[in-house]
Amino acid sequence: MFDFDAGKLIIIGIVALIAIPHKDLPRVLRQLGQAVSKMRRMGAEFQNQFMDAMREAEVTDIKADLAKLKDSANLDLPHFNPVKDLRREMIAAVESNPSIGAPKKLEPLSQTLPAPDEESPKKIAPPETHAGA
Repeated sequence: MFDFDAGKLIIIGIVALIAIPHKDLPRVLRQLGQAVSKMRRMGAEFQNQFMDAMREAEVTDIKADLAKLKDSANLDLPHFNPVKDLRREMIAAVESNPSIGAPKKLEPLSQTLPAPDEESPKKIAPPETHAGA
């Protein structure tokens, strides 16, 4: 906005020393410093607001892009239901072969195990070793 370089600032300082009386110079410099700091704060605040607006605009753009991606990836197929298809296939397989779906009859445990008074298992003797060969 204002293009001040070192030469221009020196000229302004010399004119200020000539035009402003020496007893008022500290007060003028203090007010000038306060004005410059206020302008810097306002500039920083404006910059922060501008950056926030840019971030918000980027977030809005990202949200719009995600919404477009979601819409493009949406599978709106009325006949696509893998769980329903799997269930239908399993029911058809069981109905076509009834022995698959029928529960097995379990035999009582007493019929599968030998009775205690029946023949007990034979004991196996350890193998004989020959000392001299």
